[in-house]
Formats: sequence, structure tokens, C-alpha cells
Amino acid sequence: MRLTRRGGAVLVAAAALFGLGQWLGYPVFLALAGVSAGAVLAAVLVTRRRTRIAVAREVYPDRVQRGRPAFARLRVHNPGARRQSGFTAGDRVGVGFHAVAVRPLAPGAEAVYHYELPTTTRGRHQVGPLTLDRADAFGLAGSRLSTGDTTTMWVHPRVYPMTAIAGGFPRHHHEGEATESALRGSLDVREVREYVVGDEVRHLHWKATARTGRLMVRDYADPDQPRFTALLDNRRTAGPVFEEAVDLTASLVVSAAGADHRCRLVTSCGVDVATAGGTAAVRQLLDELCVLDQAADPGLPLVPGALSRAGGGTLVVVSTALAQADLAAIRPHYADLVVIVVGAQAPSIPGARVLDAIDAKDAARKWNAVIAS
Repeated sequence: MRLTRRGGAVLVAAAALFGLGQWLGYPVFLALAGVSAGAVLAAVLVTRRRTRIAVAREVYPDRVQRGRPAFARLRVHNPGARRQSGFTAGDRVGVGFHAVAVRPLAPGAEAVYHYELPTTTRGRHQVGPLTLDRADAFGLAGSRLSTGDTTTMWVHPRVYPMTAIAGGFPRHHHEGEATESALRGSLDVREVREYVVGDEVRHLHWKATARTGRLMVRDYADPDQPRFTALLDNRRTAGPVFEEAVDLTASLVVSAAGADHRCRLVTSCGVDVATAGGTAAVRQLLDELCVLDQAADPGLPLVPGALSRAGGGTLVVVSTALAQADLAAIRPHYADLVVIVVGAQAPSIPGARVLDAIDAKDAARKWNAVIAS
């Protein structure tokens, strides 16, 4: 419980009127002082009584793209045997509040309120608890109480439609040397080699056996699945442009994972998430980008060590400021390299396809028109 500014002023005025009445001997001043002090006392007694309500909150959807609408359903219940007077509540949303005017509730009554949540800022935001503000009829005193549960709302990056592309190194024996990471056991021939004890007899290659005079078998490998890697440069402070870069990265990984491609998300600060594609992968990648911050150390290299030692498939680098030297050691490891610079002029990088764009929407348009065509 606390006195408002008006309540404090009335209390000071009551003291002044009492002193003036005592000094001048005017009973009217004493009466006014008593009425003022009584009003303040009544306001304190009214607002001191604890509000007993039960609050349940539901956010729908709990995951939403930045800028898309999201709503909260607030269910307020009076479990007591006494009528609860109306009050104004502030529902905490991230770092702000949303005002809710709760009407008086009879014993056992329930009221439901719906309101829109702000989704302009990417991140994982806490919704609640409900802050109850009660005041008397004259605004002399007030009380504040936090009650109810909290709910988490995930504001994902904005996603634009982009055509999925992915690539990989050849694995078939007739297309060149197979990679060492090939998995054995499928119907794609890796090589024809000499028979060793334990090999399946049904894989014998009779023509090669007749030609060499030794038992030869077909060695099979799993066919390569499309592989897509997105590298987000989060080393430099770029303000709103960085959010555009995050939106673009989200659009890229969602298009690849949604097409069931093996998809990997890497950042310069050490985030490394590898998925097998699919709906679950889309949610995992968006959750990771939802809480991504810029690196505290701007001196980090663009390419983390784990990525520089990997290879295969398509690599797309998204940055807001890029130099040719940043990609010097990575080009030989990938079948296809695409570099997208958002909000700045892209440098010429030998062996890579380069795009520069004003924002994520512009980059998606150029990608669909040029890269994926």
C-alpha cells in the first residue's frame, strides 16, 4: 500500500488546516482537517485489503515471426466468497506492460480478456506476471500486487520465401573419387575391391574376378544427401542491419530444412547446429536464431575452426561487412559457395557467387531470381 501524490497532498493539507484551526480558533478548519484525514484513512483501509484472484494465461501462438500478430488470453477468476471490486492490471510483456481493465467479479465468477502482444523485437520474451493496481474512488491511495503465472513467447526472425538449393561431393565410383565420409551398405557402388573374409558373396563382381584372377566384390556406399550450411557473421555491431541478416539466415535454413535437406547453422561466435532436415529441424533452427546475440569480441574470425575443417555441399555466408581475406581458406572445402552481404557493398570473391542486398527481402528476391534459377 502507498499514498498517491494526491493522497500525500491531502494529508499535508489536513495537517495545515488542523494547525491553522488551532492557531486561529476556527472550528471549520478543524472540521476540514478531520474530513481530509478521514478520507485518507478510508482510502488506506480500502486499498490495503488484499485482492484474491486466480489468473491463468495462454499465449497463442507461442512461436511467432517478428512483426506477425500474437495474442494472449487472460482468464481471471474470483475463488473467494466476497465480491471483488474492479481494478486495473498491467500484464508484463518483455520489458513493458499491457494495461488490462478487470471488471468487478462476483463470488466464483470468471472473466476472460484477449489482447495483442508486441512482436517487434526478436527474442524469447516472458509474458506475466499480472501486476494488480488498486486505488480508491478519489485516487488518494493505491496498492500493487503481482500474481498469476508466466508464459514464454518466442519471437522468431522474419522468414521470406526462398528456393532451396543444396549440393554435395560425388560419391559414385564412375563420377570420381568418393569421399571418406561415405556410409557403407546401400546400392551405390563406392568401388570394386578384392574380396576379404566376411564380405557378402552376393556382392561378388564376376567380370572383375575373371579379369584379375582374384575374387573381387562391389563395395557399396550410401548415396549423398543434399547438404546445406549457412554461416552467419555476427562479429560486428550493425544495429537494424544485423536483424535483416538474421532474417535472411532464417529464410535460408528454413527453406533448406523444409525441403528435408541436411542443414547446418554456424555463426562466427561458435553456434553450430546440425540437423537432418524436416519440421522439427525448422523449429530447432528458428529457436536458435531467436536467442542469438552479436559476439562480444568483434575480433573473432569469420570462419570458426570446426567449419574450416568441414566440407561438402553448399555454403552460404551472410554478413553485413565482409572482406576477401575472410573466406580465403574455406573455398576448396565446398562444392558451391554463395556470399550475401546485407546493407553494404559486396567485394569480388573468386570462385564464389556474390550478392549484395539492401535488406533481407531484397536478398530473398535476388536469390530466387539469380542463385536458385
